Amino acid sequence: MKKVTLLFALIAISFNSCAQEKKEERKMPTVDEIFTQMDSNKDNKLSKKEIKGPLKDDFSKVDINKDGFISKEELKKAPKPERKGPPERQEK
Repeated sequence: MKKVTLLFALIAISFNSCAQEKKEERKMPTVDEIFTQMDSNKDNKLSKKEIKGPLKDDFSKVDINKDGFISKEELKKAPKPERKGPPERQEK
């Protein structure tokens, strides 16, 4: 019985460790990383055609001056997207 309990404890610790690593992997990309990935014509602004993902849905909110492009300054000032997925558990 002790072996089963020990095995279960090791599995739980391993699972928790993996979950922590996954949580750390989901860091928000920096503005420069976003521009490196999305600015396909390298003009230092993002058009709606270049943008992918959740940022595309919020394009009009981020494009403060309404010129049809998102600059690095506008992206830096943009509200952070809400976290999607299950809520984090509170440690007791």
